Amino acid sequence: MASAPIPPTPIPSAPSGSLQERKSLSLRSRLQQSPAWVFILYVSLSSFVVYTCMYGFRKPFTAASFSGISLFGISYKVVLVISQVIGYMLSKFYGIRFIASMLPSKRAGFIIKLVLTSWASLLLFGLVPAPYNFVFMFINGLPLGMVWGLVFGFLEGRRVTELMGAVLATSFIFASGLAKTVGKWLMLDGKITEWWMPFFAGAIFIGPLLISTWLLNQTPPPTPEDVAQRTIRRPMSKEERKAFLQRFGFALIPVIIAYVMLTILRDFTEDFANELWAETGFQNNADVFARTSTIISLIVLAVIGGFFLIKNNYKAFQLNNIIIIGGFVLTAVTTLAYHLHLVSPMIWIIGASAGLYFGYVPYNCFYFERMLAAYKVPGNVGFLIYIADAFGYLGTVVVLLVKEFVKIKYSWVDFFTGMFYIAAVAGTLLVLWGSVLYAAIYKKGTAGTVE
Repeated sequence: MASAPIPPTPIPSAPSGSLQERKSLSLRSRLQQSPAWVFILYVSLSSFVVYTCMYGFRKPFTAASFSGISLFGISYKVVLVISQVIGYMLSKFYGIRFIASMLPSKRAGFIIKLVLTSWASLLLFGLVPAPYNFVFMFINGLPLGMVWGLVFGFLEGRRVTELMGAVLATSFIFASGLAKTVGKWLMLDGKITEWWMPFFAGAIFIGPLLISTWLLNQTPPPTPEDVAQRTIRRPMSKEERKAFLQRFGFALIPVIIAYVMLTILRDFTEDFANELWAETGFQNNADVFARTSTIISLIVLAVIGGFFLIKNNYKAFQLNNIIIIGGFVLTAVTTLAYHLHLVSPMIWIIGASAGLYFGYVPYNCFYFERMLAAYKVPGNVGFLIYIADAFGYLGTVVVLLVKEFVKIKYSWVDFFTGMFYIAAVAGTLLVLWGSVLYAAIYKKGTAGTVE
């Protein structure tokens, strides 16, 4: 049955009055009328900078060791990591509803409010003595967990979403290394204590964040052609979210379990990269974080940046599964090569991390974007990403606690090796299972109109 024509999406109008409002409308209009490459470059770079700056408030503290202090019988750095991750996890659970129902006009304002709240918590982290300041790392994680959904909302539902999303997704690979490099530099060269370093790192990133958020907010809405190819994207009511889960919930189970493993490994490689690099001979090297993360970003971008060229939404959706499985295999193969002394520690960490991100990035950008388009589901990607993220960070918290309270002697190299092997086997099987379930739904046509 032919669907009714979709009316053009109007450009949000700014109220008449201030010069700034008229300039904003003018910029938004010019972007809508500009060549495709200009629009892609503008939105990609704006979103990239926004999310990179967010990491400047989240990850610099992980470059410190906080040695000599413990709380509840746990090393203080692990206490801080757990505190922030718990806040971040709770933010993801709340974000399932918050992001799903977010109005586009309010995204930019919330980005700024959330980041400023996290920065204020870092000020209190520096003012309050240890070990009582761990609560402010929990508060720091609470607002930051919702920034991704707000930023990606500007990108989703377009014919070039994958290309822009690939650039955006590389931000959390590149930004993690950059944030830790800035943190290490502030301590080594700036002589800033590890307690005040997170706040001063935020001061470096706040200006670019405000500017890039304003620029991103000038992004025009999807065109009628975008809507026709990728379905309309809109806030989802409670009833719509419930209906979606009734239809796809069972197929989401293996997908989310696989994503939980990827999130756990990705978080550990970010939060304890300092310890892993120190164990492999890079303990006094500040630029190793940014250098390796840049290489990983370019590898991931080169492999998945061309997804937007695939027009068939269902084929692109299933191709995501192949990329994710390939990522699991790459992680295991490079780990095996390292233990057979075939590659250096640098090659091992870069290869294994790239494999993790081959799995992690599609779930955050392409997997659910193409799923909504393939099954003709009106809604938004943020709802699905936040379901996966909520359980992903819950898994991180559980593993962190088990690691601290189940006393087993091991090195960081041994810990990551075991995790990489387990994830590669289990992740591959889970992704294949999910692919089969979604194929059955597609063939039966229970998800709506089949392409």
